Amino acid sequence: MTANEGPYVLTIDIGTSSTRALLFDRQARPLDAIFAKEPTEMTTGPDGAAIFDPEALLDAMARCIDTALAKAGPLAGQIGAVAIDTFVSNFIALDAAGQPLTPLITYADTRNTADATLLRQRLDERDTHQRTGCLLRTSYWPARIAWLQRTQPDVWRRTRALATLGELIERRLFGRSRVSSSAASWGGLLDRRTLGWDAELLGALGVPRELLGEVVDASAPLMGLAAPFRSRWPALAQVPWLPAIGDGAAANLGSGCVDSRTMALTVGTTGAMRVVREHVDAMPAGLWCYRVDARRALLGGATSEGGNVFAWLQRTTQLPGPGDAALASVAPDSHGLTILPFFAGERSPGWAGDARATITGMTMATTPLDIGRAALEAVAYRFALIARAMRGASDATPTILASGGSLLRSDVWMQICADAIGLPITASGEGEATSRGAALLALVAIGAIADMADLPAAQGATYAPDPQTHAIYQAAIERQQALYRQLIGG
Repeated sequence: MTANEGPYVLTIDIGTSSTRALLFDRQARPLDAIFAKEPTEMTTGPDGAAIFDPEALLDAMARCIDTALAKAGPLAGQIGAVAIDTFVSNFIALDAAGQPLTPLITYADTRNTADATLLRQRLDERDTHQRTGCLLRTSYWPARIAWLQRTQPDVWRRTRALATLGELIERRLFGRSRVSSSAASWGGLLDRRTLGWDAELLGALGVPRELLGEVVDASAPLMGLAAPFRSRWPALAQVPWLPAIGDGAAANLGSGCVDSRTMALTVGTTGAMRVVREHVDAMPAGLWCYRVDARRALLGGATSEGGNVFAWLQRTTQLPGPGDAALASVAPDSHGLTILPFFAGERSPGWAGDARATITGMTMATTPLDIGRAALEAVAYRFALIARAMRGASDATPTILASGGSLLRSDVWMQICADAIGLPITASGEGEATSRGAALLALVAIGAIADMADLPAAQGATYAPDPQTHAIYQAAIERQQALYRQLIGG
């Protein structure tokens, strides 16, 4: 392995459980000794609230930068860019002075459920989906804005800006801000073809255009930190800071899914499948389309089910972990069970937010292992349906790269997913894929590399589908879909 060399990229990854800062070299390799992490805590409430104190997030970010620069020592002088990614579809209202009028409201906040329902009744959701790549659901800004207007009219009257976390960071550090097309696209208000704010939605919501930020490409930097940050971080005062991008886009790039030839499958607490495309002409039903940057779209679907389903079963039935060999001893779909794994409602592909989990087919002979195996299979079936819709939008047959701790820790689940989808799945070998993706974009933006494909990601083992098991699972998917239609509709 060659020695590390600059220019270096300082990455800041702001997630829902922690904020982290890392330093990457010119080859997009992390310097293990230069790492900082601060916990972050989302506040939730019985009314569906899911929010953050914005000041706590900003303070955590600043402490991470302090620590990373201290550890970097003389290497701090070779930092060529700062790249930020954040959890997405976050929302905050600001007053005329740029001060928060609301907490930072996250995608998980469901206090706007009634507002999303009313919007679907008022507007043509299919047309909105085609224009913005997003549905009229609780995760997105249209329903969030309608909720704020309805429940806090005094706050709405005082609002002079609607912003993302990335914009709030730039306002604090530079005194001015923009929003990347990546971060903006996750809000559901951006026209995915023009990369400008959707005039029809703004009109329907009564939102003046001046409340929304300037949309820029992910490669458009800001330079010149404002006081007191200029003296606090002199090494960063005059380097390019790129606008924050969505963590999902960064994870795709960092794991090696940089074009339409490779599809990402991520399973942590929840799940997602995504593929980078240059163009998405017509939106497939049930999927979303966000942006990586001005040149690339991100087509995919997300599930509310993932490792959380098996975690619930472990708590309830004392099952072994999903990687336990005992689960492999249960033959594919031999248990007679059909599960709808919607313990937290459904997102892609059916978007039945009020759906609930169901297990059918149990007998006196059913064992906890049967239920565990059936649960892993049931979640894999949902990914297979998303993959089917994604492949229908492309002539290519992509390979699949898997990431996320819940999936990578389980050989059994990896094989089940490969068999259900019917394509080989390769484990990602990148432990810091999200931060690496942000670093890759920055390295291209500053001209340190010509193309991120020149720095391929590390990979692990490949799980090939078994044709006989794939056929078994196709029948099981149809059985699951029949139960879905019976209980949920569609």
